[in-house]
Amino acid sequence: MIVVKVGGSLYDLPDLKGRLVAFLRPLPDPDRLLVPGGGPAADAVRALDRDHALGPAVAHRLALRACAVNAHFLAALLAAEVVAWPRPGAGLAVLDPLAFAERDEPGALPACWDVTSDSVAARAAAVAGAELVLLKSVSVPEAMPWREASAAGHVDAVLPGLIERHGLRVRAVNLRG
Repeated sequence: MIVVKVGGSLYDLPDLKGRLVAFLRPLPDPDRLLVPGGGPAADAVRALDRDHALGPAVAHRLALRACAVNAHFLAALLAAEVVAWPRPGAGLAVLDPLAFAERDEPGALPACWDVTSDSVAARAAAVAGAELVLLKSVSVPEAMPWREASAAGHVDAVLPGLIERHGLRVRAVNLRG
């Protein structure tokens, strides 16, 4: 299985479907699990948290719910199934991050803004024993350590620890480039 995080910053691409299909087609494993980024929906949750001090646990859950909406968007775009857990043999599927978090072991990911869909995708890849590809709107130099990429704002703060802890194979691809 290959886990592919689709950054929410890509949702405004008018040819997103074509770019995703072109990227996914040559991947060596037929099992591809897409993990949706939060994009504008998660940004709305950030604004609500900033304006109303919802607190980390509530904001995290709402952000996961925003990602779940995006899961259904990606599934409709690509005629794929939405799933709650990585399933070998599923072909192309889109993970519902909220349902995944509810099934995952408690505390596997902290409930805070340091966790974005990058870390959710890494956790899904760890559970599935899969490679992780991060589709982004920016280029992350291949030789850049993940902690540096986090400090530069390319990935979230929790991702480098997950990569190290689980020995994940991860690469980032600028889908806009």
